[in-house]
Amino acid sequence: MRPSGVTDLESLVDRARALAGRGGRRLLGITGPPGSGKSTLAERMVAALGDTARLVDMDGFHLAQEELRRLGREERKGAPDTFDAHGYLELLARLRARPAHTVYVPRFCRRLEEPIAAAVAVEPHVPLVVTEGNYLLVPEEPWRGLRALLDEVWYCELDDDIRRRRLYARHLAYGKTVEQARRWAYERDEANARLVARTRSSADLVVRMS
Repeated sequence: MRPSGVTDLESLVDRARALAGRGGRRLLGITGPPGSGKSTLAERMVAALGDTARLVDMDGFHLAQEELRRLGREERKGAPDTFDAHGYLELLARLRARPAHTVYVPRFCRRLEEPIAAAVAVEPHVPLVVTEGNYLLVPEEPWRGLRALLDEVWYCELDDDIRRRRLYARHLAYGKTVEQARRWAYERDEANARLVARTRSSADLVVRMS
């Protein structure tokens, strides 16, 4: 069965609130290709849910620039092997267990292009963790272990031309030259987008973005 599509933020918030109300701690994943709007949707959801939700982004597990240079992967930043996927999995498992202490998680800073450790506090009382990232439904190891940790996964879908233009503008805004921005948006990010697009049918819900 193909996942159904929705666009209404209020309906999405209601669905997330119902998930949070099932008891224990629940994890909601939001995925989609680069530039599809998943970060924006996740931020809006958490803002609407208030103290019942916290946002944990996969980008907080980007390898540091120094490590990417050491590995020769700096020009492929954003590809699956440029993240600490095992660390991300371990963190989500820890969050799902809902320990009796606050768990501090990293957050990616676009201004610095680096992850910042212990930037977000997930307190014991929080019933819902919203996590967003490109590779939540990728079936290859080690990413495939994510699906079992997530109660639901929503896939953000946006017209490809709009998505690429937004990526191009984003790269320019963060200091890349015109040629660098074009190369990242239309070549490197697009290779990752094709990988993510193959996971669409595994989502619980497709969210039509605009």
